[in-house]
Amino acid sequence: MNTVTFPGLGLEFHLNRVAFRLFGHPIYWYGIIIALGFLLAVWFCCRRAPKFGVTADSLIDMLLCAVPLAILGARAYYVITALSRNTGEFRTDSGGVDWAATVRIWDGGLAIYGGIIAAVLTVVVFCKVRKERIGPYLDLGAFGLLIGQAVGRWGNFVNVEAFGYETTLPWRMGVERVFDSNTGALLGYQEVHPTFLYESLWNLVGLVLMIWIVKKGWRRFEGQMFLTYLAWYGVGRGWIEGLRRDYLPLFHWTVGGAPLRVSQVLAWASALVAMGVLIYRLAGKKRPPEAQNANPDMGTKEEEP
Repeated sequence: MNTVTFPGLGLEFHLNRVAFRLFGHPIYWYGIIIALGFLLAVWFCCRRAPKFGVTADSLIDMLLCAVPLAILGARAYYVITALSRNTGEFRTDSGGVDWAATVRIWDGGLAIYGGIIAAVLTVVVFCKVRKERIGPYLDLGAFGLLIGQAVGRWGNFVNVEAFGYETTLPWRMGVERVFDSNTGALLGYQEVHPTFLYESLWNLVGLVLMIWIVKKGWRRFEGQMFLTYLAWYGVGRGWIEGLRRDYLPLFHWTVGGAPLRVSQVLAWASALVAMGVLIYRLAGKKRPPEAQNANPDMGTKEEEP
C-alpha cells in the first residue's frame, strides 16, 4: 500500500497495486488500466475506420498482429534502457539479468517509443502483404495511441512511478518513498512533478485537436494524422521528459547544465521530422491525388449519424 498526496489540492490517495486476486494470483491495476486504454482505443478506431477507407474487420486483423509486437517492443525498450542505467532493476543479486523479471509486465515498465517502432514496422509489413495503403492505418493508429497513452499513464500513478523532480507548484505530488535514479538510494518523502498527469493531459488535448482537424476537413493526405501525432507527442514528451526523475542519459551530455536524455532527443527529433514533412506536404494548394481517390469522405466536415 502506497500513500500519494497532493498537498496543494488537499487530496490523499491510498494506492494498492493489486486490484484483486483470481485463483490466488494477483491481478494488478496497472494491467487493468492498460487493457482499458486499449479497449477504448479499439472501440474509437473501429467506429471511425470507414472514414479512413478501412473496414473494421481489416483493422482488427491488423491489431491482432501489431498489438502483441508493440507490447514486446515497448517492454524490450524499457528493459534495455533500465539495464543500461545500472540501478539494479532486472538484475539478480549476483549482477546477472533477472529474465523472469523482464517478462513481468504487470509490475509496470513499458516504453512508448519501443511500442511505436514495433507497431509501425508491423503495419508496414501487414499492408505490404495485404496490398493495402499504409497511411490510413497509421492515421487510425495515431488516435489509438493518444487514447491508450492518456489512459495508460494512470497505471503509472497506481504504481507510483514516472514522476518528476521536486517542485513547490500547487499541484505537486507527495511521494513517500523516492529513490535516486542513478544510485538507487532511498531519499524518503518528496513533493514532485506529477509527470504522469502532464503526459496524460497532453495526450488528451492532442486527441481533441486531431478529432477537430478531421471534423473540419483539414486532413489533406494519408498519413497526416500520424505525422501530427508524432509532432504533438514529440514536443510534449521532450518537455515532460526533462522533468522526469527516471531517465536514460545520452552519453552524459548536458544542455544548460541539465542532463540530456535518450527519450528526449528521440521525441524532439521525431517531432522536427514530422513537422518538416507536414509543412512540405501541406504547402501545396491541392489535395494529393491519392487522398482524393482513396476515401471520398475524407475531408468532409460532417460525421455520419
